[in-house]
Amino acid sequence: MSPPNTGEPIQIISTKHLDKQEYQPYVRRSKPKKDDAKDSESFQKIVWRNVLIFVVLHSLALYGIWLSLSGQVTWKTLLFSLVYLSGASTGVTGGAHRLWSHKTYKAKLPFRIWLMLWQTAALQNDIHEWSRDHRAHHKFTDTDADPHNSNRGFFFCHIGWLMMRKHQDVIAKGKAIDMSDIEADPVVMWQRKYYVPLVVVLTFLLPTYIPVYFWNENLRTSFYVCIARYVLQLNGTWCVNSAAHLWGGRPYDGSINPRENVFVSTIGYGEGWHNYHHTFPWDYKAAELGNYRLNFTTALLNFMRYAGQVYDLKTASAEMIRKRVARTGDGSWSNGPKIEEAGDEAQAKVEGHHHKDMVWGWGDKDMAEEEMEDVRAFNNLMED
Repeated sequence: MSPPNTGEPIQIISTKHLDKQEYQPYVRRSKPKKDDAKDSESFQKIVWRNVLIFVVLHSLALYGIWLSLSGQVTWKTLLFSLVYLSGASTGVTGGAHRLWSHKTYKAKLPFRIWLMLWQTAALQNDIHEWSRDHRAHHKFTDTDADPHNSNRGFFFCHIGWLMMRKHQDVIAKGKAIDMSDIEADPVVMWQRKYYVPLVVVLTFLLPTYIPVYFWNENLRTSFYVCIARYVLQLNGTWCVNSAAHLWGGRPYDGSINPRENVFVSTIGYGEGWHNYHHTFPWDYKAAELGNYRLNFTTALLNFMRYAGQVYDLKTASAEMIRKRVARTGDGSWSNGPKIEEAGDEAQAKVEGHHHKDMVWGWGDKDMAEEEMEDVRAFNNLMED
């Protein structure tokens, strides 16, 4: 069932069918219930099962890294692990992130299946859950409704948020995120239905047994290297939530925490140009780049466009960027004349903008129609 065509927030109502959800206007309670005080503190509780899982995973990964550095792993296994890590990473960056979460482009069925399988291999929750949390992150960046609010410190936004109960605002406002477009994609819903067996095969069994079967790698060694590859990839993704929200410049919007971080872009396949990305979340490049410098995901998407698998890619024009920089930038923009303004006036402009027009991507009802028309005209979109 499609959400009502209104400007009101919506909430998700569970049905007996796991792959479907119904939508109705989201209504905030006017009077607090008796358990509200207890619920408001529940997000602070540590989920010890998750803590144990991460401790075990990182311990095994450290051993796998030691085996690799001490010369006990064949070069074929190391190369295979790097290739597998890259595939899984692009399943997240190009798939769960730029395609499904932000709708920055459209993809035909073969490429969507390819991205879905690699995203499964990354084991970072299924596409539906990943996209819902990420849309909430953009819509409510660095507030209590942000799943990994960077205002709570590096450890929390890097990994701690996965070790604690969610803040009640994350749950409430996450339910208000429209997911009807994602639920209409059979590739996403098929993955959601068979996620557990798919993860077992694609995340652990295949990358462990391929080296053993094809070039006689030691089974025990291959398993530890598999875990190391998985944990390194997890931390690379988490750096986008942590380091790219805490360190770097803010040339496009000085009112938000996301930053331009070269290190994160290097390990994150182009996801570290984060101030730009949060300013223009519908841009398929996730960066203002004229080439593929530290943005492998953009290169992949452009290649797939020439291969006929990707279309309707959306990106910002130089004029859109210039206007936004003049309105909200911190004065450090390097691709043109620096914006010079009186300090008090510029700061007032930034403070007044904060969270005023945050959108999760293309299709968010709060995206200005004027901006959408500019994007359509500049990109010659075939359809919405």
